[in-house]
Amino acid sequence: MSVEIKTANLDPVRNTFGNVARRIGGDKTASRYQEGSFDLQPVTNFHYRPLWDPERELYDKRRTAITMADWDALRDPRQFYYGSYVMHRSRLQDASEKNYELVEKHGLLKRLPKGLTRRLKAALLPLRHVEWAANNNNCYMTAYGYGSAITQGTMYNTMDRLAIAQYLSRIGLLLDDNTGESLEAAKEAWMSDPAWQPLRRLVENSMVTKDWFELFVTQNLVLDSLLHPLVYRRFADELSDEGAAVMAMLTEFMDAWFNDSSRWVDATIKVAAAESDQNKHLINAWARTAVANVLDALLPVARLMYFEDGKKALDEVYAAFQARAAKLGLTV
Repeated sequence: MSVEIKTANLDPVRNTFGNVARRIGGDKTASRYQEGSFDLQPVTNFHYRPLWDPERELYDKRRTAITMADWDALRDPRQFYYGSYVMHRSRLQDASEKNYELVEKHGLLKRLPKGLTRRLKAALLPLRHVEWAANNNNCYMTAYGYGSAITQGTMYNTMDRLAIAQYLSRIGLLLDDNTGESLEAAKEAWMSDPAWQPLRRLVENSMVTKDWFELFVTQNLVLDSLLHPLVYRRFADELSDEGAAVMAMLTEFMDAWFNDSSRWVDATIKVAAAESDQNKHLINAWARTAVANVLDALLPVARLMYFEDGKKALDEVYAAFQARAAKLGLTV
């Protein structure tokens, strides 16, 4: 007896969903990012207005002064949907975990001079509270933002900031043999050390900002763009020059994350500002206000890190941000 096996090809009736086809033109094969991003924002048939804000719908464009004809125009150049985001971050995490395992296995942080250890505890560990605030701020943008294209990006950013806070906590635990003493001291410094109070005031004020796009500008564009290069790039390089090259390994995730996130932030700001003169004016005004506040808040922290060169280090970071903002059509 012979068995004959045949195969049959089944051609799909359509290559993608109707809403995606209308956006990309014709019945073309769409990417997973397009199918997982476009027109997912609920727009009709809301059953009730929120009791805490009865003047607005549950999902309401008026929660920001920014206006867009198409909110899905705020697309992510990284093409992150859930699957691609998880795979990308998994690769970053794998590399970071190997670094942390190597440092812990060989006790590399314990071999640092005591002066450098004290400097790390004083200047780096309190920043985990800044990242916790950034986690909350991006969660707020996700909850009250409008348009699935941008809110999925802010949700990914929410989780990234939690990861950075956890990595900073792990550095503290490596420094004190998992006793948690350095983290308790960092919290006390965050709450009472005069050098940290301007930055603490800034992030606490950001956490009560009502306009979610203004918060996007303050947190993701201005504060991150001045803080992360100041700390995780410049400070790590300086520590390496002083014999603490291990810190470049432990902060590699933060540096790689900032480069990746900046592409998305820049694309979002550029598209929103180009939408209308009103948008551009608002974003410029928010950015200028945020820059002034962030520079004032970071100066004591910069001096804590770089001593008499603190102002110079902050000025260099600010100059780089000015050039970046100019490419986006902003004057800060």
